[in-house]
This record gives sequence, C-alpha cells and structure tokens, in this order.
Amino acid sequence: MNLIIPMAGMGKRLRPHTLTTPKPLIPVAGKPIVQRLVEDIAKVVPEKIERIGFVIGDFSQEIKNQLVAIADGIGAQAVFYVQETAEGTAHAIACANDLLEGKVTVAFSDTLFRADFDLNPEDDGIIWTKTVDDPSAFGVVKTGADGVITDFIEKPTVFVSDQAIIGIYYFKKGEELKREINYLIENDIRGGGEFQLTMALENLKKSGLKFKIGTVNEWLDCGNKDITVESNSRYLGFVSGEDLIDETAEIVNSEIIEPVYIGKNSVIENSKIGPNVSIGSDCRVTNSSISESLIQNNTNLEDVNFANSMIGNFVKLTGEPKSVSLGDFSEW
Repeated sequence: MNLIIPMAGMGKRLRPHTLTTPKPLIPVAGKPIVQRLVEDIAKVVPEKIERIGFVIGDFSQEIKNQLVAIADGIGAQAVFYVQETAEGTAHAIACANDLLEGKVTVAFSDTLFRADFDLNPEDDGIIWTKTVDDPSAFGVVKTGADGVITDFIEKPTVFVSDQAIIGIYYFKKGEELKREINYLIENDIRGGGEFQLTMALENLKKSGLKFKIGTVNEWLDCGNKDITVESNSRYLGFVSGEDLIDETAEIVNSEIIEPVYIGKNSVIENSKIGPNVSIGSDCRVTNSSISESLIQNNTNLEDVNFANSMIGNFVKLTGEPKSVSLGDFSEW
C-alpha cells in the first residue's frame, strides 16, 4: 500500500510558528503532527505501507531528513514530490501521480484522528468522516441504507448530512483515482478556481465505484494557535498511559499535573506544570506556572504564569503574560 501526504501549504493561520517550521512538523504531545498522522494511519490500515509520498514545498534538506526518519519509523520508503503552485486538493495528489497505483491512502497533513474501525481493503474506497454539529463549514457525504455514499456536498447551506469529510481517503485501485484527477487537470475543470478532489470522487461514484465511510471517534485540527493548543491537550489525554517525561529530564522542587510531556534534557525548577502541557527538549522552566500550552525546543521560561499559549524554538521569556503566541528566536 502507498500513502500520499500533501503538505506543501504555507500554514498562514498558524504564523508566526510556520515562518520557520512547516505546520506538519509542529509537535503535538512531543511528536510532529505528520509523524502522529503516519503512525495512526499505519495502525488502521490492514496492510503494510510500502512508500510514503510527501508532497512538499521548498523544504530544506534537514526537514526532508526528518520526513525520511518518520517513514523509516514504520518501515516505509519516503518519496518526495514538489508542488510548485497551490491549485487545489486534486492537484496536490496529482503531484504524486506515480504512487497512484494499487491500494492507496491519501491523508492531508493537518489532520489528526482517533479511530477504532476496521478498514476492509476490498472496499472500492473509504472516506474518513466525523459527525459534526455544524456541517456548513465542511465537505460532507450522504449515505444510503446500505452504508454506501450517495452524494458529496461541499459546505452545504441547508442540512443534508452531519458526516464531515476529515481529509483521509482509501482507494482500492489508485489508478482509477489517477485517471479522474488527470482528466480534471487536462481539461481544466475546476471548482472555486481549483482542482477539487470531491469532483474526482463524484466522477468515480458515477462510474460505479462504491465508497463507504469510516467514522472516526476524534478529529483534531491544527489550523491556528488556539486549535493547535487544544489538539495538543486532547492528544496528551489519548497517550496519557505512555511514559511522557523523558528519563533525562530534571524535575526540581516542582509539581507536575499530568498529562504532561517533557522532552530530553529539559529542566523544570520551582514550577507548577500542567495539566495538558508539552515541553520540548533542552528547555529550562524556572519559577513558573504553566497549563494548557505547547512549548517547543531550546526555550527558557522564567517567572511566567500562563495558559493557552504556544511557544516556538529558542525563545527567551520572562514575565507574566496570561496567554501568548511566540515564534522561534523571540525574546520577551
């Protein structure tokens, strides 16, 4: 099975954090978003993932090396494709055209999920969905009595379904998806000015393919600072049974309210940390109280008291902001 992960977007809503780090490499509960995504998909799909096609922008070799390591972690080969211009979801997938063969899973990189359904690899296709209260902001699907998808509707203005598409798809025959996507691009058939995956899915349905839904229990977005901090908190709850505090971390005269992640060689002194806090590697936190926050690597915090905050790498912060979002190499 191949896995395609489009991740070339600029992540504008998560700035300043994405000015120096692509959004899929932002850590959630101690691991990059894209690593969490890859590992969770590997648990759901019944067959080994052989190749992972990362559809990227102008990424550095250091970032590519991180993605290679993520693929290696599940025994897969990393393959890179560059998306020069953003022209829609179908266009992003088309960049990895040569991986559209046999069984294929497509997962957009800003999506995290928790699921306990069993994927049947003999189904024509499976669309991951989540029941939502307000479907008007999402693409949704309708199903018939047999559980097969009958309609794909983009951001419905009247209620037709509460099953929102979360951005993860399985195809038994990737060649069929390739055919429909290439048809859209070759004939310049767009929706809203872009080549839309839902248009290819609709054409596949009309050709006789039967798509089913795989309903996830949790769907976590990482679109902006507040949502990413919330997703970090919820994911810490999912993995709270794991050993989240590295053995090299030093905790001195401090209270840790789980769940909390603390990375390698970080020092926590005279502080109260948690609940729902991730602190990366090589950080130092002194005389502080922090909850519901995400802090990356090589950061020094002193005399701070905040919640609902996101702090980048190599940050120095002293004082008492109640909520803050600071990108890499900032000082306060």
